[in-house]
Amino acid sequence: MSTNEQIAPRPSSFDQIKSWLLTPWALIVAIPLLVWVLDPGEFSNIMNAAVGSFFGTLPYILFAVLLIAWLKAAGAEAMIANAFKGREVRMIFLAAAFGGLAPFCSCEVIPFIAGLLALGAPLSAVMAFWLSSPLIDPPTLLITASALGWPFAVGKAVSAVALGLFGGFAIKTMMSAGLFKEPLKEVSGSGCGCGPSPFSGKPQWAVWKDMDRRQTFKSEFISNALFLIKWLALAYVLQGVLITYVPAELIASAVGGEGIGSIAIAAIVGMPAYLNSYVAPPLLAGLMEQGMGSGAAMAFMITGAISCIPAMAAVWSLVKTQVFFSYVGLGIAGAIISGIIFQMII
Repeated sequence: MSTNEQIAPRPSSFDQIKSWLLTPWALIVAIPLLVWVLDPGEFSNIMNAAVGSFFGTLPYILFAVLLIAWLKAAGAEAMIANAFKGREVRMIFLAAAFGGLAPFCSCEVIPFIAGLLALGAPLSAVMAFWLSSPLIDPPTLLITASALGWPFAVGKAVSAVALGLFGGFAIKTMMSAGLFKEPLKEVSGSGCGCGPSPFSGKPQWAVWKDMDRRQTFKSEFISNALFLIKWLALAYVLQGVLITYVPAELIASAVGGEGIGSIAIAAIVGMPAYLNSYVAPPLLAGLMEQGMGSGAAMAFMITGAISCIPAMAAVWSLVKTQVFFSYVGLGIAGAIISGIIFQMII
């Protein structure tokens, strides 16, 4: 071996322990232990609530994991690309609708959108997809329904499509007025390696007939099952702690009631406070039990999804600053409007 060659140091046991302590699994263990040590009288109440909620969600988890594994193994992304062909108005409608169905992992959003832009898809249709895609997908729909009920889940899905349409047509109007003439940065259409390319081949729904697709189904099933189980277990533990220790009066004073002010506050607070689409519904269920209004909860969830790191990174990496801030502004405005309408209907 050359004297210039160096062997990469192996991580120490301390580093391995430290990295594990920052995982959801560690928090799932640590939080109940802290309650047991510091307030043993509430331990059984919190754990009973968390375990009961988790097992009540298991059927939704199983169906969601099976569905997303099948969509990924079948190569369903190829269908999404077809929404960006044809007339601009048609593209906006299809992009907003398909955004809620796209079975993408977070890192796949960037190469998918980059590929669309490289193919010449108009910014208006891309924005419609950008705004609707982070809000809902099949697993999120089921998790939201299990935690907050089907009216809330359907309301979020409708809001996703409506927000996509709102943003798409807003960008179309702005471009007609002479804005965003050169909205794009230099982009690359390369894939991220997370699954089948969305631009190649046709979906094959009979995934069991192909060995590679069966392997994809298996790996997606395992990874998504572990992902959902760890985040939902953490969410229900946090929900139990929230209901037990956060005064209802505090929640009600900030985002309670039915006024526009509480909805706007929830929309703004939702941007930095949001965790992810799987943790948020159980936590919002706890906040609503403490006095949070339904409209405020909807606004909180929508702005949080739009402002999550993968979604923001996708926009920032591909478009110029003015388009990025248009994305953020349209997301906040759409969340407030959705919250107001949802509160009026429910």
